[in-house]
Amino acid sequence: MRILAISCTLFLVVLCGTARSGEGVFSEGDLVQLSFAPYIYHYNHGRNYNASPWYTGLEWESAKRWELGAAYFSNSYNQPCGYVYGGKRFIAGSPDNHLFLKITAGAILGYVHPYESKIPVNKDGIGLGIIPAVGYKYKRVTTQIAVLSMSGLMVNFGYDIWK
Repeated sequence: MRILAISCTLFLVVLCGTARSGEGVFSEGDLVQLSFAPYIYHYNHGRNYNASPWYTGLEWESAKRWELGAAYFSNSYNQPCGYVYGGKRFIAGSPDNHLFLKITAGAILGYVHPYESKIPVNKDGIGLGIIPAVGYKYKRVTTQIAVLSMSGLMVNFGYDIWK
C-alpha cells in the first residue's frame, strides 16, 4: 500500500508542479481540478460496508475535454486504494456553465484479499475500472454523480484549481 500512496502522490505533485510552471504543457482551455467525494450510496445495505468511505483526486482536462487523473480513496471495505485513469467529458452548454456526461477507464489499485473479486479483472490488487458519471459545472465548481458498477453511487464535488 505504501507504493500505491507514493505513486498517487508523485502523480499529483508532478501534475500540480507542471500546472504552476506553465512550460507549454497546457494549452488555452485546459484545466486542473481537485475533487472529493463525501458520500457514497450502496445499493445493498445488508453488507458490512465502510460507513464513511472517502475519495480525493486530481484531474487534468484538455480544451477538447479529454481527461487524465489520479485518485486516492478508501474503498467500501476500508482498504486504501488508488485509481489512475483517462477519460472524456461530453458537455452541453458553455465551458463555464454546462451539464456533462463523463466516462473514465483505468487501473484501480488496492483491492486485495479477501475483496479482490469485488472489481473486474483484478490480479494482485490491480484491477480494471470503468466509471460513468453525469454532472453540472458552474464556473469553477463541479458536482457529479458517478455510477460505481453494481455497488453504488458516488456524489463528487470538484474545484478548478488551475484554469
